[in-house]
Amino acid sequence: MNHTETAKEIIQIIGADNVTYLTHCATRLRFNVKDISIVNMEKLDRVEGVIKSQYKNGQLQVIIGAKVGGVFEEMQKMINLSEDVIVQKTETKKNVLSQIIETISGVFGPVIPVLIGCGMIKSVTAVLTTFSLISTESSTFAIFNMIGDLLFYFFPFFLAVSSAKKFKTNEFLAIALAGALMYPTIQNGALQAAETGVKALSFMGLPILLVNYKSTIIPIIISVWIMSYVYRFINKLIPDTFKVLFVPMLVLFIMVPLELIAIGPFGSYIGQSVAQFVTWLYNVNGVLGAFLFGTFRPLLIILGMHYAITPINTQLIAEYGFSVISPANLTGNLAQAGATLAVFFLLKNKTEKSSAFTSGITALFGVTEPAMFGFNLKYKNPMLCAMLGGGIGAAYMNFFGGGATAIILPGILALPTYVADSYIHVLIAVAISISFAFVGTLALGIRQADEIEPKNDTEQLLTKKIAMVQPIPGTIIPLSEVKDTVFSTDRRHSMRSIRGQRDYAV
Repeated sequence: MNHTETAKEIIQIIGADNVTYLTHCATRLRFNVKDISIVNMEKLDRVEGVIKSQYKNGQLQVIIGAKVGGVFEEMQKMINLSEDVIVQKTETKKNVLSQIIETISGVFGPVIPVLIGCGMIKSVTAVLTTFSLISTESSTFAIFNMIGDLLFYFFPFFLAVSSAKKFKTNEFLAIALAGALMYPTIQNGALQAAETGVKALSFMGLPILLVNYKSTIIPIIISVWIMSYVYRFINKLIPDTFKVLFVPMLVLFIMVPLELIAIGPFGSYIGQSVAQFVTWLYNVNGVLGAFLFGTFRPLLIILGMHYAITPINTQLIAEYGFSVISPANLTGNLAQAGATLAVFFLLKNKTEKSSAFTSGITALFGVTEPAMFGFNLKYKNPMLCAMLGGGIGAAYMNFFGGGATAIILPGILALPTYVADSYIHVLIAVAISISFAFVGTLALGIRQADEIEPKNDTEQLLTKKIAMVQPIPGTIIPLSEVKDTVFSTDRRHSMRSIRGQRDYAV
């Protein structure tokens, strides 16, 4: 059975009109359905290509294995999800923090493969330049650098699509919101603000702060989330005859100014405050400041505020020759790598293990997004261990006079740019961060109760012989002789029927 046939049969059992949301992970299709009671789970399990189906936390999961991507693509062609459907969630209650973490992880799920790909390109480029295999002035380097930066630079566009799917709203309007954040007037204005002195535009008397939204995460996610409610409200309000004309116009007229005036700059304001606080903390107590910044830096990355620290590092290096804040970047990144590599050993699913290993190696070279959003944040314990490992390592390096002499991607290839009272302390700090995160994650473990390892060979399920007792007296006949066409025409399963001797069964 090919992907199309498998997808068609699954949809027939679940019901196309019963599906309100559809996505997939590494091995399974994930559905939100209106009514789970009409789904025949046993029949779903018998579909060729389906390993198992289960209903957990208000979500129907159909485990396919490595072919899930192909089945998902075919299924998308067959299901037309209504954008104004409100999913009736039956999930167990979760605290706000868990909901935020799971939402961010869910938004990043579809982006992870591209994230890993770009991250690996950046890692390879770092290796080639470190060992002088290519020049940073060459066009080859420029192309490599471009490929590696594709997703990171245009992050808002990628997250707009996945956020729209997560919040069940119009994907193209979501992309338009990302376009507003990345529009040249905003981007160039932010980059040239120091030269021009113009730090804000005005819209109907309201200020629009010029912010560089490159690589930002939270502004677009929040914008699309709010847009999902605005779009749904306007879509219901406008008569069908005028929807095409007025719904997109009104949504953009409301959302773009709101996004540029309030939602987007909010992160910038917070980032500037965080930068001032970090500077003050390091001045008061360097070891404590290093520990706190090293510990909570991943949260700044999630919120897109970590760029606010870069000007401080640049200024410190320009004035004093090194930055005491930068070591937290190094220990934090390598701690993320240690935690993800521990996840690799804990995971049972082969596809997930492969991605975890790749993400861990990428993090070693300083690109932590695949590790953070793909695994550590998802499983929570690895993120906690990575945060503490990064903080402890940063505090240790600061205690022994650690600092960075250059602004470079904080990974293992950047080690020569770090200094301390004795260089051995740089290596010890790195070892502390990696080992603490690695061992801590192994000790605490990860929750993967619903992970079911796909079997490569279904014949393994049939190796054990079992004895069956005939429940009623009669003659065993082939299924093809049964009068019910639903069963007599079934060619997929090896079954038999019993023609009873009596007209009743006890």
